[in-house]
Amino acid sequence: MLAWFGDVGVEWHYIAPGKPTQNEFVESVNGRMRDELLNETLFLTIGQARSILTRWVDDYNTERPHSSLGYATPAAFAAGLEQQRAGLTPPVASPALMRNKTVLSLAAIG
Repeated sequence: MLAWFGDVGVEWHYIAPGKPTQNEFVESVNGRMRDELLNETLFLTIGQARSILTRWVDDYNTERPHSSLGYATPAAFAAGLEQQRAGLTPPVASPALMRNKTVLSLAAIG
C-alpha cells in the first residue's frame, strides 16, 4: 500500500493513537453507524448486511439534513457545490488561495 501511495504521489499520514479528533468526520460517521445500525442489527448473511448497509448509507446521504451542512443533505450540498464549480451560482465566500495540488493527502484510519 505504501509503495502505491509513493508511486501516485499520495502523502501518508497516520492518526495518532487516542487522537480521533484528527479525523473527526470519519469518527462521526462511524459513531452514528455503530449507534444507529450496527449495535441494533443482527446480520444473518453477507447479502443481508450489504442490503441493510446500502439502505442506511443512502438514507444518511440523501434523506437526512445535517446541521454542519446548513441542514441540507450531503447529496443536496454536493449538488450545490457542483453548481458553484460550473459557475451557475456565486460562491458563498471568496476562493481560497491556490495550493500546490500535485501531492494528494490520505489519512490512515486506525
